[in-house]
This record gives sequence, C-alpha cells and structure tokens, in this order.
Amino acid sequence: MGSKEKSILDGSSIERAITRITHEILEKNKGCDNLVLIGIRSGGDHLAALIRQRIKEIEGGEVPHGAVDVTMYRDDVGHGSVRPMGKTDIPFALDNRHVILVDEVIYTGRTIRAAMDALMDIGRPSSIQLAVLVDRGHRELPIRADYVGRNVPSARDEKIQVLFDEAHLPLEVRLIKP
Repeated sequence: MGSKEKSILDGSSIERAITRITHEILEKNKGCDNLVLIGIRSGGDHLAALIRQRIKEIEGGEVPHGAVDVTMYRDDVGHGSVRPMGKTDIPFALDNRHVILVDEVIYTGRTIRAAMDALMDIGRPSSIQLAVLVDRGHRELPIRADYVGRNVPSARDEKIQVLFDEAHLPLEVRLIKP
C-alpha cells in the first residue's frame, strides 16, 4: 500500500507566511539594525534569502545572510544513514548580533539544537531567534520557534515535505502519510 500526500500550503500561502514572519521579525526587533539571517541547509537557507528580500522591500535595509550546515553537530552522527557534508557560509561576525535562524520545518528540535551549537562555535550572538515555515509538533527538546508560518499537527510516522523549484523558491508544502 502506497503513501498518501496532501498539499497543506501552496505557493501563494507560503508567500503570505514569509511576509507575515518578516513583519513579525521587524516588529519584535524594532527594524533590521543588528540583524543577521542564517538558514539551515538545505531548505532554511532558501527561506532565509526570501526573508532577507522581504526585509529589503519593507525596510530598505540590507541584512547579512548566511547558511549553516549542521551535519557534524547532529546527535545521530554515526547512528545509521550517512549524511553528505554541506558547507557553512557565514561571511560576517555573529558577535553581539541578533541571529534569526531559519528552517523549513521544526519537529523534535534536534536540528535546531545542532544549529545553535554550530553558531556558538562561530561567535557569540546577542540572541538567537527561530523562524520556521512549519511547526509539526513532537518536540523532544525544550525548543520553540519565535516565528511560525503554520502549525501542522502530525503523527510521528507522517512527514512534512517542502518542495522548491530550480530557482530555490518554495512551491508547496506536503503532508505525507504512510
């Protein structure tokens, strides 16, 4: 028996969620001064680029943008499937900056913990705030997102998939049931 897929966000819904998240970030931080955006590879970095673009449209300011690969910081390294190493690209200092960490889906919180460990090895930010497109619940660590595009209750055996086009723009979010 095959899996069943259900579209939970289309492209325009994703656009609205990104715009709302951007406004919330700007409101909470009173503008874009001293902000940096760091996306978690390999989908959060694309979403961080979209948030950066929206900030420029709204505020007119340029916010530094980078990407972090968490492969070597994961707590499941050496426990099963081998993950290819990606590249961390943060060409600016994090010290005393407000980091907006961006990912497409938060689930157990373990990837976010790994990303925070990686960031702390690079510098000492004033704060780390978390923006996610989808929060599906089932946290195993005391981590929550500051900015959420959509909460999607899900079963542990279900998956959430964010599809991107060749230009790295999000097309759709799907809930996949076994």
